[in-house]
Amino acid sequence: MSENQDQKTTAPKSNGALLLILIVLLIALAYMSYSWSNKNKELNECSNFNKELEADMQGMNEMMSGYTGNVGTDLKKDFQNMLNQYDALKVKDSVQAQNVEEQKQKIKGLLTQLESGKKLSARQLYSLRKENETLRNIMKGYVKQIDSLNTMNVKLSSDLDTKTQELTSTVSERDQYKQQAEESTELVKKGSRLQALGFNSGALRMKLNNTTEPTNKAKSAVQIKSSFTISANPLTRAGVKKLYLQITSPEGVVLQARENNVVTMDGSSVAFSDRKEIEYTNNNVDVSIFYDLKESEATKGNYKVKIYCDGQVIGTDSFTLK
Repeated sequence: MSENQDQKTTAPKSNGALLLILIVLLIALAYMSYSWSNKNKELNECSNFNKELEADMQGMNEMMSGYTGNVGTDLKKDFQNMLNQYDALKVKDSVQAQNVEEQKQKIKGLLTQLESGKKLSARQLYSLRKENETLRNIMKGYVKQIDSLNTMNVKLSSDLDTKTQELTSTVSERDQYKQQAEESTELVKKGSRLQALGFNSGALRMKLNNTTEPTNKAKSAVQIKSSFTISANPLTRAGVKKLYLQITSPEGVVLQARENNVVTMDGSSVAFSDRKEIEYTNNNVDVSIFYDLKESEATKGNYKVKIYCDGQVIGTDSFTLK
């Protein structure tokens, strides 16, 4: 009896819980349906609004179609002007040159887009105009930097030219002073050169008493003598002086007491007949130098005499034998 009562009591409770759950589900379903309906309505409204915007944009583009052509033309001109200005820039820095080339390629790409023949919308043209302004500002920065570098290069070039002129002037002055010094040295050299004056040159013959006397007969000549005076010169350095006698025969042959009688003067070898050393004290010195014919016989004709000292000819003379 009590078990049946318990079953009857439990059954109503279970049915009530199921009913409650069902009611909750129905309410949730109704809320979701309501929310979905609202979202769908909002989506439709947004879609309709977008369509209206697109229609308005299309209408605006159609309305602006009469003006976009001019805008595109102006943009072409601006881009072309920027290219021309970049081409006119004298860029010496490799990094700057690379940056300028990159900007030129961007501008060329935009020009290609404008010149493609495709009809551009007002929005696209507005975007190109903004790009144009950005590129123009970049170009102004490059132009300023490059002009500054070029100005600096011009100043450095000007300074270099000035220094070069100063150096050229200094070199010219140095060469002038060097020339004056060389001329002065040459004058001093000429002024200090010894001179042989008062020549008395000729042949000597042997007398019976073994003394010699002057002769003009070639067949009786045994010696040639040249006497002269070394004049006083205060500019010449005093000391031992070597005097070289050179006698040239009528045949043009230098008479030499020895085959090795050769001295170097001004880079050239000069044959001489005989030589003599004297002590020079800046006063007049009388000198006689003899050349012994030995067993050779003098020839008839004119003989030339030269006296060398310190690498220079200091006097000349001549005589004739019959």
